[in-house]
Amino acid sequence: MAEIVLAEPTNDIASTSNGRTYISSDTRPFTRSLTYGREHVPEPFDSEKLPVTLVPHIQKFLRVANQIEREEPRVAYLCRFHAFEVAHNLDSNSSGRGVRQFKTALLQRLEQDEEVTMRKRKEKSDMRELRRVYREYKYYIIKYGGECALENRDKLNKAHAIAQVLDEVLTTVTTAAGSQALAETDSISAKSEYFVPYNILPLDRGGVHQPIMQLPEIKASVAAVRSVRGLPFVEDLKRRAAYIDLFDWLQFCFGFQKGNVANQREHLILLLANTLIRQNHKEASPLKIGDGVVDGLLKKFFKNYKDWCKFLGRKSNIELPFIKQEAQQYKLLYIALYLLIWGEAANLRFMPECLCYIFHHMACEMHNVLTGAVSMITGERFMPAYGGGTEAFLNLVVSPIYEVIRQEAMKNRNGTTGHSTWRNYDDLNEFFWSPNCFEIGWPMRLDHDFFCVQPLHDGRKKKFWIPLRTSQGKKSDINEDDEMGAPLDETRKPKWLGKTNFVEIRSFGQIFRSFDRMWSFLILSLQALIIMASHDLESPLQIFDSTILEDVMSIFITSAVLKLIQAILDIAFTWKARHTMDSAQRTKNVVKVVLAMIWTIILPVLYSRYRRKYTCYSTQNGSWLGEWCYSSYMVAVAFYLITNAVNMVLFLVPVVGKYIETSNTRICAIFSLWTQPRLYIGRGMQESQVSILKYSLFWVLLFLSKFSFSYTFEIKPLISPTRQIMRIGVKNYDWHELFPKVKNNAGAIAAIWSPIILVYFMDAQIWYSVYCAVFGGVYGIIHHLGEIRTQGMLRSRFDTLPSAFNACLIPKQIKDNKDGIKKWIFHQKFLKASGNEKNGAVKFVLVWNQIISSFREEDLISNSEMDLMKIPVSTELFSGQIRWPVFLLANKLSVALSIARDFKGEDHNLLKRIRKDNYMYLVVIECYESLKCMLDILVVGDLERSIVFGILNEIEESIGRSSLVEDLRMSELPALHAKCAELVELLIEGNESHYHKVVKAIQDIFELVTNDLLVNGSRTLDLLYTHQRLDGEDTKFFSQLEPELFASKHSIHFPLPDSGPLMDKINRFHLLLTVKDKAMYIPSNLEARRRISYFSTSLFMDMPKAPKVRNMLSFSILTPHFMEEVKFSEKELHTSKEVVSISFYMQKIYPDEWRNFLERMQCEEINENDKIVKNEERDWASFRGQTLSRTVRGMMYCRKALKLQAFLDMAEDDDILQGYESIDRENGTLSAQLDAMVDMKFTHVVSCQIYGLQKASGDAQAKDILELMIRYPSLRLAYVEEKEEIIADTTQRVYSSILVKAVNGFDQEVYRIKLPGPPNIGEGKPENQNHAIIFTRGEALQAIDMNQDNYLEEALKMRNLLQEFIRVQGRRPPTIIGMREHIFTGSVSSLAWFMSYQETSFVTIGQRLLANPLRFHYGHPDLFDRIFHLTRGGISKASKTINLSEDVFAGFNTILRRGYVTYHEYMQVGKGRDVGLNQISKFEAKVANGNSEQTLSRDLYRLGRRFDFFRMLSCYFTTIGFYFNSLISVIGVYVFLYGQLYLVLSGLQRALLLEARVKNIESLETALASQSFIQLGLLTGLPMVIEIGLERGFLTALKDFVLMQLQLASVFFTFSYGTKSHYFGRTILHGGAKYIPTGRKVVVFHASFTENYRLYSRSHFVKGFELLLLLIVYDWFRRSYQSSMAYVLITYAIWFMSLTWLFAPFLFNPSGFNWGKIVDDWKDWNKWIKQQGGIGIQQDKSWQSWWNDEQAHLLHSGLTSRLIELFLSLRFFLYQYGLVYHLDISGQNKNFIVYVLSWVVIVVIFLLVKVVKVGRQYLSASYQFTFRLFKALLFLGATATVVALSIICDLSMRDLVVCCLAFLPTGWGLIMVAQTLRPKIEGTGLWQFARVFARAYDYGMGVALFTPVAILAWLPIISVFQTRFLFNQAFSRSLQIQPILAGKRKKKQR
Repeated sequence: MAEIVLAEPTNDIASTSNGRTYISSDTRPFTRSLTYGREHVPEPFDSEKLPVTLVPHIQKFLRVANQIEREEPRVAYLCRFHAFEVAHNLDSNSSGRGVRQFKTALLQRLEQDEEVTMRKRKEKSDMRELRRVYREYKYYIIKYGGECALENRDKLNKAHAIAQVLDEVLTTVTTAAGSQALAETDSISAKSEYFVPYNILPLDRGGVHQPIMQLPEIKASVAAVRSVRGLPFVEDLKRRAAYIDLFDWLQFCFGFQKGNVANQREHLILLLANTLIRQNHKEASPLKIGDGVVDGLLKKFFKNYKDWCKFLGRKSNIELPFIKQEAQQYKLLYIALYLLIWGEAANLRFMPECLCYIFHHMACEMHNVLTGAVSMITGERFMPAYGGGTEAFLNLVVSPIYEVIRQEAMKNRNGTTGHSTWRNYDDLNEFFWSPNCFEIGWPMRLDHDFFCVQPLHDGRKKKFWIPLRTSQGKKSDINEDDEMGAPLDETRKPKWLGKTNFVEIRSFGQIFRSFDRMWSFLILSLQALIIMASHDLESPLQIFDSTILEDVMSIFITSAVLKLIQAILDIAFTWKARHTMDSAQRTKNVVKVVLAMIWTIILPVLYSRYRRKYTCYSTQNGSWLGEWCYSSYMVAVAFYLITNAVNMVLFLVPVVGKYIETSNTRICAIFSLWTQPRLYIGRGMQESQVSILKYSLFWVLLFLSKFSFSYTFEIKPLISPTRQIMRIGVKNYDWHELFPKVKNNAGAIAAIWSPIILVYFMDAQIWYSVYCAVFGGVYGIIHHLGEIRTQGMLRSRFDTLPSAFNACLIPKQIKDNKDGIKKWIFHQKFLKASGNEKNGAVKFVLVWNQIISSFREEDLISNSEMDLMKIPVSTELFSGQIRWPVFLLANKLSVALSIARDFKGEDHNLLKRIRKDNYMYLVVIECYESLKCMLDILVVGDLERSIVFGILNEIEESIGRSSLVEDLRMSELPALHAKCAELVELLIEGNESHYHKVVKAIQDIFELVTNDLLVNGSRTLDLLYTHQRLDGEDTKFFSQLEPELFASKHSIHFPLPDSGPLMDKINRFHLLLTVKDKAMYIPSNLEARRRISYFSTSLFMDMPKAPKVRNMLSFSILTPHFMEEVKFSEKELHTSKEVVSISFYMQKIYPDEWRNFLERMQCEEINENDKIVKNEERDWASFRGQTLSRTVRGMMYCRKALKLQAFLDMAEDDDILQGYESIDRENGTLSAQLDAMVDMKFTHVVSCQIYGLQKASGDAQAKDILELMIRYPSLRLAYVEEKEEIIADTTQRVYSSILVKAVNGFDQEVYRIKLPGPPNIGEGKPENQNHAIIFTRGEALQAIDMNQDNYLEEALKMRNLLQEFIRVQGRRPPTIIGMREHIFTGSVSSLAWFMSYQETSFVTIGQRLLANPLRFHYGHPDLFDRIFHLTRGGISKASKTINLSEDVFAGFNTILRRGYVTYHEYMQVGKGRDVGLNQISKFEAKVANGNSEQTLSRDLYRLGRRFDFFRMLSCYFTTIGFYFNSLISVIGVYVFLYGQLYLVLSGLQRALLLEARVKNIESLETALASQSFIQLGLLTGLPMVIEIGLERGFLTALKDFVLMQLQLASVFFTFSYGTKSHYFGRTILHGGAKYIPTGRKVVVFHASFTENYRLYSRSHFVKGFELLLLLIVYDWFRRSYQSSMAYVLITYAIWFMSLTWLFAPFLFNPSGFNWGKIVDDWKDWNKWIKQQGGIGIQQDKSWQSWWNDEQAHLLHSGLTSRLIELFLSLRFFLYQYGLVYHLDISGQNKNFIVYVLSWVVIVVIFLLVKVVKVGRQYLSASYQFTFRLFKALLFLGATATVVALSIICDLSMRDLVVCCLAFLPTGWGLIMVAQTLRPKIEGTGLWQFARVFARAYDYGMGVALFTPVAILAWLPIISVFQTRFLFNQAFSRSLQIQPILAGKRKKKQR
C-alpha cells in the first residue's frame, strides 16, 4: 500500500430526510459541479476549527479525508459527505453556534469536488471504491500488525485511524444501498473492533500483536478481567458484542457510560499487571492472576470503606463465595464497581464517604444479581434500582448529589458570604459519617433534608416525588407510574440541615480554640514566671517552698478560666451545626461549660480562703523536701488535674490511646467521647514511642531555652521597676487624665509590659527557627548532604561515583548473601562493588554519557565541553577499566611531562611520583596506548612498521628494566608532545591535500626520537644498518634511508578510515594532548555544575535499592494548566510594548547558553527565514521561562530515564556497545519492547481545562499544546468540553471530560465521560485536577505544577523514590513522599536570589526536620500513594475560599486519615518563583490569605485538638503560627510606640524618670529605655547560614549572607514581613481571600508609581506613614528629659521598618531612579488620581475604581469585624487627644473642653473644604471670577484668624505644626470610620465627602512618597547603585544588565 499522505477533505452525495442515495454507475448526480472543466487541485478543508457540538462526531471523517485525498480523492469526498450528513442529522435546524456557517462551507466544498472526484474514481461505484481502499488498509494492518519497528508503528497508527473511519463510512453506505449492495459486499462488521482508539493498551482485536499486549502480566490481567463465566445475562451480552468482560457486565447492570467503562477497564488491567509482576513467583504464576494480587488490591481499595462500615456499625456488603475461582471473580467485580463509581462521580470524588455510601448499596445490589435473588413483591429476578438505561448512573445517582453541591457553592458568591451560610464539600461529606445518612435510602429519597439547599420562607407547601420502594428497598419494576414515584405528604416542608460538625467562623478566636492547649500553656507559664520573678528565686528548688508553690499553683485558677472560655467558644462556634451534631456531643459541650464554671468558682474561693493555711508533715531526715506542707486549695488542684494525669498516661503509652480511639466498643466510645468528638477521621493518629520521645525532647529543649531567656531578659528585669512605678505617685499629668482614680500608675505599667508580653508570645517562633536550623543542620550532615559541594570535591571523588551509582541505581542481582554480616555492620553504600558485577562500570558510563548529552540538548554546555565530559564506551569497560572523562585529566599530561623533564633519579621514584595522582598515571598510560594504536593504523609500510614498532619495543624493554630515565633524554619529551599534537590535528582534519604535511610530521617525530630522545640511538636502526652492510652495500645506510622513509605512498594510510569509534579515539587523544588548565573549570555553566554536584552527592545518601523497571511501582504525573504560557510565540519573543523583548532578555541573562544554542544550530546568528531555527529559538526561550513546555519536557525525562534503565535491564553487552542512541534505528524490536515496558509504568497527564475552547477559537496555545503531544507521543491531555445540545427542543449545556492523545499529527479522542454539570464549582485548580485524575494510572501519583521542571539525572532516581512506598521504616508505609525543590529563577535578580535562599533555608530545612515524624504536604513535587488518596477524597480539597491553599489540605487530610507523610532529599525537581517585587508580594499575599483561611478550617482545628501536645506545637509553628506571629510582632511595634507615646504625652515618663534620677533608681530608667530587643529577627537568619553552609560550605554561606545584607536583603524581608501580616490579619477579620495571579513574567520590568501605590498603599504606605508620625512626635516631646542615644536604641528598628515599608517598592523597582521614568510616572499618577470611576472602568485606570475595590472586603464584613475595625480607628482620636494638650494656645489648661475645641477646629476645616467643593460645583463654570474671589476671601479670612489667634491667644508656629501632626491622623481615622459604616451612610452626602477626603489623602501620600524618589533620581550615581544591588547576581556572572534596560529604552524610542 502506498504511504499515507496528508491532503485535503471531500464528501459524497446529498442527504435526504430518510437517508442517502448512492449512485453506483456513472450517471450524473443531482448536484452540479461549480468548477466544471477545471483540473481538481485538492486543498485541505479545515478539520480543526469546527463547532464544538460537532467535533466528536465528524472531525475524524474530515481528518481522514485530508489525509487520503491526494491518493483517493473520491473516497475523501465520500468521507466529507458522510460528515455533512452526520452534522445535518445532529442539528438539522443549524441552531448551534457556528453550525450554519460550517455546513454552508462544507456543502460548497462538496459541490466543488463532486464531479471532479467522480472522474477520478477507479471503480464502477462509490461502494466498491470505498471497499477497495478499506481492504488495502485492512490487509496492511494484518500484514504488518505484528511488527515493532518504529517507522512501521507510525504507519500502522495512521492505517488504524483511516481504516476505522472507512469502516464506518462503508457500513453506512452498504446499509443505504440495500440488498443488492449487501450481496456484492463481503463480510463487513457493523462495528469493526480492529480500530478502537486506545490510551495505553490496545484491547481491540487489532492490537493483540503490539508489544505491550505480549507482556505476560498484561495477558494474565486481560484474561482475568475477561473471565465472565458464571455471570448472569452473559448470553444476552454476547449477542451484542463478540468479546465481553466484567466491565461490560457492570455497564449492562448499572448503566455506566461507555467512556468510563473503557477508561477503568484499562486502569484495572494495568493495576493488576503491575501488582502481579512484583509478586513472588512461589505465590503466583506469572501467567495467571493469583489470589495475593487481587487480595492486595482489594485491601487497598476498600480499607476506607470497611473502616466506614465499622464506624457506623454496618456490615460490609463485600460478600465473597467459598469457591476460590468465583471468589476472585467477585473480588475483581467489587474493585471494578468501585472504579466505575469513582470514575463517573465527578465532583463527588471530593466526598469519599459519599462514594462509600453509593458503593455500599450498589455492592449489595450486585451481590443480589450475582446470587440470582428474586423480588419478594414481583417474583421476578432482582434488578438494580438505577440500572439498565444509558447514562443511568450519571443521571439518577451522581446528578442529584452534584446539584446539591453546585447550589450550595453558588451561595458562596465568590467568597463574599460567610462560610456558615452554605455547606461545602466537607459538610456534605461529613453527613455520611452519621448513621442518619441511611435515611436517604436506596433508591435515594430526593425529598430528604440532605437534598434541601434552601429552606422555604413563605410557608408554602411543596410536593415531592420519590421512587416507590419494595420491601427490600428496591425499585418496583411493575409499571411506569410507580417508577416515577408517588406524592408524599404535602404538609411536609424541607429543612436545610446546615453545617455538619463544624462551622468556619471568621474570628481570631479560632486560633485560640484550635490550639487552646498551647495558649493555655504559654499563659500559665507567663503567670508562673512572673510569680517566680516576684519572689526573687535564687535557685529553681526554691519553688517547692510552700508559700512560693502555693502562689505558683494559682495558675490553675487561670487554667479554669481558660477552660471555661474554651467551652463557651466551642458552643458559640458550633451553634449553627447543632442540628447535625450528635446528641452526645451537644450534651458533652453543655457539661463542659458547667464543670468549667464550677471549677472557676471553687478554685478562687479555696485559694482566697485557705491561702497560707497549711497542714504540714515532716519527711525523713535527709530528704530534700524537708517539711512538706499543703493546703485545701492544693488538694482541690490535685483533683482538678486528674484528667490531665489520664491524658499524660495515654500520651506516654500511645498504643492504649490509639486502641481507645479506634475501637468501636461501647466503653471505649464513651471514654473517648469526653476527650474528643467522635468523628470518623482524626482517630488513632498517635506515633510510636520512639517518635514521641524524639519530638518531645526537641520541644522540651526549645521551651527550656525560651523560658530561660524570657525569665532572664524579659520578665525579671521589669519586676523591680514595676514595684517602683507602683510606689511613685504621679498627680500632675500633661493632659486631662480620663481615669484619675486609677492607682499605682496602671497605665505606665501596661505601656511597659504590653510589648514584652507580645514578644513573649511570639519569640517561640524565633526559637523554633534557631532549633530547626541546628537540628536540621546536624541531620543533614549525618545524611551526607553536601558531600560533594565544589568542582574540586567532584574531581577528587569522581572515581567513587561508579560504585556509588551501582549501589543505588543498578538493580541488585539475585545471589547468595555472602556479605550479610558486612552489610549489617557497614552501610551498603560504602561497600565496594562486588567483583561479579562486571558490567556495572558499563552502565555507569552509559548513563553518565546520557546525562552529559541531556546537558548539551539543553544548551548548558558546548560541543567541546561535551567531548571533555563524556566517557568513551569500549570493551574495556566490561573488565572494569574506565577511561575517565577528559575534564578530570586536564593538564595531567603536561604536569607529568614537566615532572619527567626535571626529574633526577631512578625509574621507580619517577613512577612513584606520577602514581601519587591516579589520574596522572592513567592519562600517561592512555596517551602511550593511543599513540601506539594510532601508529598501528597510520603506518602500513613493512619497513616503516618494523622500524616504528622496533623503537616502541626498545622503550618498553627500558621500562621493564627500570632504565627508562637512563635510556631516554627526558628533557625532549615536551618537544615530542608538541610534534604528536601537530600530527593528531592533521589526522583529525583528514584533508588529503595535507598528505605531505602528515609525512613530514611523522618524519620529524622519527628524527626527534632517534636522534634526540634515545640516549644511545635506536638498536633497530643499527640492526638494519648492519644488515645492509652485510648485503654488500657500501653507501651509508642512513643517508639513503632517511629521505625515503615514510615518503612512499604505501607507507602510511591517510586519510584514516572514517570509523566512528576510531575517530572518537583520535579526538580523545588530541584532547588529552592539548587541553590545559581551562578544562579544570568544566562545565563553565553554573547550573550544570550545581546539577552534577547534587546528583553526585545524592548517590552517597540513604536511598532504597532500585528495582528493575519491570518490578518498579507504576506512577503518573498530573499537571494542571489553565491559561498560563505554553510556549512563547514568535511575536512575544521579539516585540513588547512595555519591556524588552523576551528573546533579547534571555540572550543577556543566559549568554553562554545562547552561544551553545547557536553552536548547536550551526549558525552565528538567527536567520529570520529559517523556520526550523526560528522554532528552535522559541523552544530555547520557552525552556528558560515558566512555561508548560518546560514542565512537560522536564517530566518526560522520567520516561526517557525509565527507557534507558529498562534498556540496561534488558540489553546484552553487544547492545550496550552498539549504543543506546542507535536502538531505535538498528534494533526496532528492542526499542518497541522498551516503549511497552515504560508505557506500563509511566503516564503524564496535563489537565488543560480550556483546551477545547482554545481549539475552537483558533487560539495559538491550542496548536502549541498539540505540538507538545506530537513531540512526546506518550503525553496525554485532559480537558473539559462545553457544548450546547438540543434536548427536548431546548438548548442545554453539556460538559464532558475528554482525554486525547496525538495520532498522525492530530489530537485523537480516547475517552469521553459526560459530567453532571460544570466542574468548576469550587477552587479552580483542585477542580481541574479532579476532572483529570480519572485518566491517571499507576500506584503513585505526582502532582506537578506548571512552573516546575525536572532533569534527566534526577529522573533516574524515580525508581528509588517509589520504593519508599514499599520500604516500611516505621509502623506504616508513607502515603505522601516529599522531595526538595530547587528554585531555578534565583539568578535572574537579587530579589529572586533572596526568594531562592528563603526556600532553601526555611522550607527545605523545616521539611527535613519535620519529616520524622511529622510533615505536611507543602507543594507539588510530592508523590501520593494514589490508591490511598483515590479512596479518601483526592490529592487536594476544593471548597471555595476555605481551601484557597488547596495543596496543604492534602497533607492535613492524609494525617487525619492515619496516613504518613515523609520527606527525602536525595531527589529534587526545579521550581520557578516570581522575580519582581510586585510579583513576589502578590504571591506572599496569596499564601497569607490561604493561611488565614486555614486558620478557620476544620482540618487545622482537628489537628490542633487531636494531636498530642508536642505534635500540636509542630503543627502550629509550621502552618499558621509563622503568619500569626508575624502579625503579633507588627502589633507589638504599634503597642510599643503607642505605649511610649502615652508615657510621653501624659507626662508619666518624665515624672518617673525624674523620680528615678532623684532617687538614683537605675533599674527604672533602664526599663523605660531598654526595649530595643523587641526586634529579635536577626536570629531568623541562622537557618539560612546553616543550610547554605551545609550544602556549599560555611565560608560561602557567610560571604553570601554578608552580600545579601549589602544588597538590602533585610529591607526586602522586612517589607515581605509587612505583606504577610497585613493580608493574614485582614483576611481573618474581614474575609475577601481570593486567588491572586502573579503572572510568572520572565522579564524584570519597571513598575509605574501608580501601580506600586495601588498595590502597597494600604498594606505598607499607610502603616509606614503612621509609624513615621509616631516616631517624630515621640522624638519631639521626649527631648527635654531623655538622651538621644536612648531614643536611638529604642527606635532604630522601628525607623528601619517604617522607611522600608515606605520606600522598598522604589528601591527594588528596575529603573526606579531613572529621570525619564520618573517624569512618565508623574504624568500617569496625576491622570490616574483625577480619573473618575464607574462601571467597567478598571482600577488601574481610575483612583475611584481602585478605592472601591480596595475596601470591598468591608462590604461583607460581619458586625464583630466592623466593631473591631472601629475600635482600631479610635487610636487616631486618642493620638489627637494627647497632642492638643501640648499646644501653647491651650495655656497649660487640662480641661476636657480643650479636646472638644480641637474637634470644633476639625469641623470648621471640613466645612471650609465642603464650601469650596460646593462653590466649585456651582460657580466654577459660569462664574469663574466670582469663584476665585470667593476662594481668596476664604483664604484671607483663615489667615486673619490665625494671625488674630497668634496675637490674642499666643498661637505659635509650633502649635501649627502640632495641629498638623494631630489632625492629619484624625482625618484618616474619620475616613476609616466612614468606610466601615459605608452601608449606613453610602446614600448620604457624608459618603461623597469621605471620598473627596480620601482622594486628597491619597494624593498627599503619593506626593510625599514621590518627592524623595524624584530628588534622588537627579543623582546619576543612585540609578547605577540601584542597578548594581538589584542585579548583583547578573554582575557576578559577568552579565550586563544595562543592555537590557537600554534595550527597553531603545524600543520605546522607536
